[in-house]
Amino acid sequence: MKTDVEKLEETRAKLTVQVPYENLKSEIDKVYKQLGKQVSIPGFRPGHVPNQIIDQRIGRGYVLEQAINERLGDFYGRALNEAELTPLGQPEVEVVETPAVEGKPGGDLKFTAEVDIVPDFELPSLEGVSLEVTKLEVSDEDVEKELDQLRDRFASLKTVERAAQDGDFTSIDMVAKIGDEEVDSVSGVSYQIGSQSMLAGMDEALTGMKAEETADFKSVLKGGEHEGEEADVTITLHKVKERELPEADDDFAQMASEFDSIGELRTDLRGTVEKMRRQQQALEAREKLQDYLVDNTDFPLPQKFIDSEVDRLAEGQEDADREELAESVKKQAKQQIVVDRIANEREVEIDPNELYQSIFEIAQMYGVDPMQMLRDQNQVAAMGQDLRRNRALVSALREVTVKDEDGTEVDLSEFTKDPAEARAEQAAAAAAQAAEEDSEAADSEEEN
Repeated sequence: MKTDVEKLEETRAKLTVQVPYENLKSEIDKVYKQLGKQVSIPGFRPGHVPNQIIDQRIGRGYVLEQAINERLGDFYGRALNEAELTPLGQPEVEVVETPAVEGKPGGDLKFTAEVDIVPDFELPSLEGVSLEVTKLEVSDEDVEKELDQLRDRFASLKTVERAAQDGDFTSIDMVAKIGDEEVDSVSGVSYQIGSQSMLAGMDEALTGMKAEETADFKSVLKGGEHEGEEADVTITLHKVKERELPEADDDFAQMASEFDSIGELRTDLRGTVEKMRRQQQALEAREKLQDYLVDNTDFPLPQKFIDSEVDRLAEGQEDADREELAESVKKQAKQQIVVDRIANEREVEIDPNELYQSIFEIAQMYGVDPMQMLRDQNQVAAMGQDLRRNRALVSALREVTVKDEDGTEVDLSEFTKDPAEARAEQAAAAAAQAAEEDSEAADSEEEN
């Protein structure tokens, strides 16, 4: 296959691609075979119709068209790789020459593809770059907040004799009517005020009510055959319950953790919060580095690409701010282009097992079937690209200095380890643990 490249503009190129007949022949044969099974021609069994007969009855032009349509995307992709071009948007493709439609089979496929591309640019140097991140601080209030979240997991509900307020759990009956017709009703359901999980206006109606009181309000129905219609809603409150947290004492520490005292638990929670803050510093440094790279890299983007992305984002939004969307499109595109260049220059590769593990973690986080995600190859490819970009930024982050607001250098080595080094450390730790377990087993046997 031969590819000629003509730069039409800094951000647009024209590819002229010539594909030998041999490169298309396997697909042509495949089309002939499929048609041979589909057509019914007297004197020939299905699947045994000669190619010449198919040419007479259907036309070789149709066969070539099907074969070309099937492989054109592959040839275009190979041409881009050979030309070392990164496309932005869809190409304008024109087939200018096909293999012979009559006479002896043969002849080349020739097509052109005009496409917007990423222009040439140089990455900024990272030498001497210093990034500033938020100072790591953990207050007693932060620790108590973490402790309260832990206590909340062990909370119980207690019925109270007072007016309902935000955060309370209630037991209610509800009837919705449109005119004189009852369109929905529920009895004895539990609802937390402030959750906004049922009808709009319900939180306001319940707040201030006491047990066995009734209130009326209007609301738009969220589902059913009357979805979107306004209804008159009557709500009756039966019980008000508040969440009661366990006391933060030694008994709670022993129940909720492996620690014997609340002091030990607080110390552990302080370490947890500190680790979270360090992770936030690492994320902030990564974002600052990405901003630095984009701000110090100058290259144009095709206007057609920007307009197309803005159209996509603004679809269905009559009051969309197109200028604001355009700036967002340009920033995100430049971020991805710059980081992709870093990944390419550093030959960043993603282990398939790492990608699959990431997919399973995301699926678990959002409660979806990981196999469903794996079946969507476009989604898998996009997640792999995101993982590769993140790896590239982490690689670059190892080469810059990171300081906090006081000028103190921040050690992010825990979050910027090379994946190979991290895997080696994990393997060494596993081997050491296995050796220790074998030694303990051997000592136990000797004692016996």
